[in-house]
Amino acid sequence: MGTFLDLRSSMNSSRTGFPNVPLTTTPALFGVIGLQTGNVVNKVITLNGTVGISDPVVGNTFTIQVLRGTTTYNAANVIYTATLGVRVSLFGDLYSFSAQDLLAPAAAETIYSAFIFGGPLIVLSGVRSGPEVFWGIASHSAPG
Repeated sequence: MGTFLDLRSSMNSSRTGFPNVPLTTTPALFGVIGLQTGNVVNKVITLNGTVGISDPVVGNTFTIQVLRGTTTYNAANVIYTATLGVRVSLFGDLYSFSAQDLLAPAAAETIYSAFIFGGPLIVLSGVRSGPEVFWGIASHSAPG
């Protein structure tokens, strides 16, 4: 039987058309959560998010990375990477992701952060058009 530990969410923007920030090739933080995990070992962390991107250029890509244990970008802390092709859209399109951290060390709280950045051509036209949300659930499967 599973045991619920915590659920947290982070919302950078909740509506389409905002934050309307150009994508860059430098990773930009769009979500951070701290899950209370009570020093439990062998926990399951499920992480999800949605971002809105608008880009009228075919062939552009962007990358979402989830990091454990920090709010500052450090490639050594990446636990999940997704590189996605942008669908051509002047008004924005939604992209969702789902990841799990099955190797999180026992800790009272585990911090997760979500970053986004574009491929080399994205800086010409790609925009973070919103919404931007990031959430996580911590649970534990009791032996039995």
